[in-house]
Amino acid sequence: MLDRAGYDRYVAAFNAKDYDAVADFYVDPPQMTFFGAEIRSRQALKDFYSFLHAHVAESVRVLNFACSETLTAIDAVVRVEAFADLSREALDARGLHGFFPIRAGEVQEMRQFIFYTMAQGKIARVECALAQP
Repeated sequence: MLDRAGYDRYVAAFNAKDYDAVADFYVDPPQMTFFGAEIRSRQALKDFYSFLHAHVAESVRVLNFACSETLTAIDAVVRVEAFADLSREALDARGLHGFFPIRAGEVQEMRQFIFYTMAQGKIARVECALAQP
């Protein structure tokens, strides 16, 4: 089960850009599907976040949290602050069609519902949806 203490450790590793520690929370291979991203290996997970975080600082503020043996559900505000331009072309070249371009200095805050399907105490699948404004 990914309880709140475990989730806080996961987010701390994520915020520290410790992608090996982040990947350790997942089964191998992981299944992540969100906003055009399809991640199906530990290396793909590390590559995706290395690319994204070369352009933006990302943080998660949890509004609501629920967990069981099979699911951890998060209602959160994800804040993305760009320190380098991330163009539509760069996103599309990586198949990230559901991501929003952002210019250096801009900030995007998005309310997201993030669902983590659990298997043997690890994250087996991640799905995300944006809340409508």
